[in-house]
Parts: sequence; structure tokens; C-alpha cells
Amino acid sequence: MPEQPELTIQGWGPGGSRGATATRPEDAPEKPPEPPRDPEPPLPKAARRHLAKELGWEPRPTPPVAVGEIRLAPSRLPAGVHDALVALLGEEHVRTDREARLRRAGGKSYLDLLRRRGGDASDAPDAVVLPGSTGDVAALLALCAEHGVVVVPFGGGTSVVGGLSGMDPDDRPSLSVDLSRMASLTDVDVASSLVTVGPGMRGPALEEALGARGLTLGHLPQSWEYATLGGYAATRSAGQSSTGVGRFEELVAGLTLATPSGVLELGSPPATAAGPDLLGLALGSEGALGVITELRLRVRPAPRTRVYEGWSFRTWADGLAGLQRLARHDLLPDVVRLSDPEETRATLLNAGGTGARLLRGALRARGRADGCLLVVGWEGLPHVVRARRRAAVPVLREHGAARVGRRAGESWREHRFAAPYLRDRLMDAGLLVETLETAATWTALPAVYDAVRAALRSSLGRPGRQPLLMTHVSHGYATGASLYVTVLADRDDALPLQQWLGAKRAATEALLAAGGTLTHHHAVGADHRPWLEREVGPLGVEVLRAVKQRLDPQGICNPGVLLPD
Repeated sequence: MPEQPELTIQGWGPGGSRGATATRPEDAPEKPPEPPRDPEPPLPKAARRHLAKELGWEPRPTPPVAVGEIRLAPSRLPAGVHDALVALLGEEHVRTDREARLRRAGGKSYLDLLRRRGGDASDAPDAVVLPGSTGDVAALLALCAEHGVVVVPFGGGTSVVGGLSGMDPDDRPSLSVDLSRMASLTDVDVASSLVTVGPGMRGPALEEALGARGLTLGHLPQSWEYATLGGYAATRSAGQSSTGVGRFEELVAGLTLATPSGVLELGSPPATAAGPDLLGLALGSEGALGVITELRLRVRPAPRTRVYEGWSFRTWADGLAGLQRLARHDLLPDVVRLSDPEETRATLLNAGGTGARLLRGALRARGRADGCLLVVGWEGLPHVVRARRRAAVPVLREHGAARVGRRAGESWREHRFAAPYLRDRLMDAGLLVETLETAATWTALPAVYDAVRAALRSSLGRPGRQPLLMTHVSHGYATGASLYVTVLADRDDALPLQQWLGAKRAATEALLAAGGTLTHHHAVGADHRPWLEREVGPLGVEVLRAVKQRLDPQGICNPGVLLPD
């Protein structure tokens, strides 16, 4: 039966189920949050009025083209290569049909979505292969190197920086290596807190399997319901709980990397001093050095209790100072999300129901209607959570924070995966909707915040039409924090790609000049690679080129990402 009706050219794809609130004993393990049920949440009238006023935006229908109208060139995969792949993997695991190729066409950035909404699938692979083992991957890499076929690993397809573009300076045929067959939990070492998993496994499936054993990985990025573990490693992902759990690279004890030159087994838990850590070369390599085919991950006991709540600071500066103080004394909660005034207002306007009305009333009563909302979350053993919270609360109060209750925290936790679906609705109505992120030291953070906002306003603003810029801190460290910026603007329907490319270029130059990092967790991809030398230096780029030349001498591994031209 054809799968065509399920094919999407928007958002993450068809939604899952949103978890309902249920009562439970405080010390009972809690299941991880489930993905949202509704793939197209309505935009409240108050939010539409706010956007129209802020942006000078007149809602207009700009729907995507029908799937059947998307332009797709014929496959260029040579017949001899196709036959060799079939002999290696089996006919059912080598596909050149339209549907299979469209499903692996690009990622989920604003530019990716614009192209597909306009009917352009020029970044689609020439074929899709589904290997089942490290041996399969190693063999197909050797085959592709011999015949000059580009290979792009594919997990959940959630890259937002052009990581799946498959661009090749020599315009060679390309394969999408779909890792969904390699998605099993193959070993659980409870005593050592280690598990071995396939790269194609998704976060919800792993959490379900670990939950049956009282364990959790605890890595939940916004793309959690679709992204894969191999993708987390290849992009150095940072989940929403990474202040407590750690960034994904801190959860990787080892991995297997198949390259055109052979297979590398990297990592020696619990620790080793045997020279430089080669594991770090694979983490963040974005498929440019090879394909990650297995992961050994650090897990932990599932939290027995979770406490999420909302606080409000009068100003952005007060909020940053409070978080910096918590970080300095190692008191940061497991989840930290500080929204600036613009994001706080938008959050309250977009929220519906009794809970949102109560929260708005609570903020007005405390004189915080124009303040900054902070969502914090503590997870773990009940007595440890209570102790950590008792230590952090006085610091928050010393910096002027007022508690607005658990309803705000629980509301954020329930809806944390819904934003990509709302983005699709806004694009349907004629809006530019995109995000960018960076990180900086506590000292540089205010300057980076101001510089990015100024650059985006200058590049996107027009008389009577200014962009809406919503910013939050979502990851805190002893030395600094991240900044995540959501950009909404009235779309230039004549030149939509150029409109965002100009704004992205201006914002990137501004944040780098002010002391920000090129990327905190979105990775380099195709979008950021022109600036990689600014981050790692000319010699650093040459070191990476040398590694790629040794592992991938024919340059077939995802050549369109990471390294600048």
C-alpha cells in the first residue's frame, strides 16, 4: 500500500501523542514526556493580533505545493552501482523510487522548507539504501568510493543547518544512507551504567526500552520525537536537560565509525590516558568522516521525582545575573530556560486555557507583566531534588525573582516539542520563521545578545515592519550560557531565500565579532561552514582536512558540510 498520504514537506512530520497529566506517588519513576498529538496547533487570536501589530504583517495564504507537484530529477545512480548495492543489501533495501527519494530530501531548516514548499527537491538523493550492520556500511562505503558516489547519512532528517544537502563540487550521484534498520538496543550493562545502541534508534524508543529497566538517557532536544542517536552524536546535540544530564558528547562512552578507509572503534570507558581522545573527532563530524554505526552510551537511573516551576525576573539583566550566580556555585537546575521580555510576551499570548490566564494574572499581580519568565526543572531522587531546590531558591530571590508556580513549569514541559508544528502554520500565513543560536561567556553574553538583535533588525526591518526577535537562555555553564533566537518577520514573497540568507549572514558576523560561538548545538552543516575558520583557525581547518583526506580520500562522505570550500 503506498505511503504517499503520509509524506510531509513541512515540520518534523506526522505528530505522535501528547501525554496526559496523571497523578502518581512522588517517589515513583515517571515516564519521559511523549510527543505532541496535534501536528497543527491553532494560533490564538491574541497572538495573531500581536504579530500583525509587531510585524506589520497581513496574514495571507501561502500554502506549499502538492506533493505530486514537487520537481524531482531522474535518478543518476549508475546501473552497475545499483546492481552491486542490490547484491550487497538486497533489492528491498535499495530504492530509487520518487517517494523514497523525496522523504530524504534535505532537512528542516527554514531554507529547506522554503525550497520544498516551492516544489524544489533538487537536494534529493539519487537513491536510498538501508544497511543493517557495520559490515554493510563499510562495504557500501568502499563501493561508493570506488565508483565516485557521494554518501549522506540519514537519521531523523531534522537538521536545521543544511546538514543533509548532499552538495558536491563535482556534482556526483549521491546516496542517502538511511540507518533506520540499525535501531536496536543490543546491550545493557546496568552495573557499569552503559548501553549499546544502533545509530538509527530514536529518543522515545530508547527511553521506553530503558524505562523498563528503571534507566534513562535523559537527552531530550526539541527534535526528540524524530531525531536519532547517531544524529545526536554527529552534531554534538544539547538536550533541554543538558544542564543536569550533560551535552550528548558527555553521554558517549564510545562509538564505531565506518569510513571508506576502514572501521574505527573509538572510546575506552571509564577513562584512559592513551594519547589524544580520537572519539572527539567523530563527535560533531556530521557524516563528513564516515558513518557512525554503533554507540556506547552512559545512562543513569530514571528520576524518581521531577519538579518544574516558573519564576519571573523584572529585567533580562537581572535574570542573567541570577543564572550566573547559580552557575558559579554549581546550583543550576537540570533544566533552565530564561526568556527575554519579547519571548515572555509571545509565550503568554500564544498560551491558551485556564492555566495561561492564571499565569498572566499572577505576573500582573506581581508587577511582572513586562518581565522575563524563567522555567526551571529539577529531576532525581526526592530528597536530593528538595536539597538542591532549597539551595537555589534563595539565590533566585536575591536577584529579584518572584515565584509564579508549578503550573508555568509543567505547561512548558507538556508543550516543549510543539514549536516546529506552529512554525508550519505561520509559514502557511506568509511569515519568515527561523531560529539561530550561539553561546558566550557570562561577560560577553549581553554584548552578543545586543549585537545579534541589532543585526537582525537592520537586515529584516522595513518602514512600518520590524521583525519580532524572541530570545532565551536554555543551557548554562560555569563559564557562560547559550542564546537561542527565534525570528519572525513578514516574508518577502519575491525573494524569500535571499531575505533570510542576508539576515543570517549579518547575525553571524555580529555574534562572532561580539564574542559568540559559531554554533552551540545546531552544528555546522552547510549553513555555517563559511565561518568555520573563524571558530577553529586556519590551522584547525587544515588539521580537519588532513583527517578527512586520510579517512575519506575520494571525498565521498557528505562533502557539502563542515569544511569550508
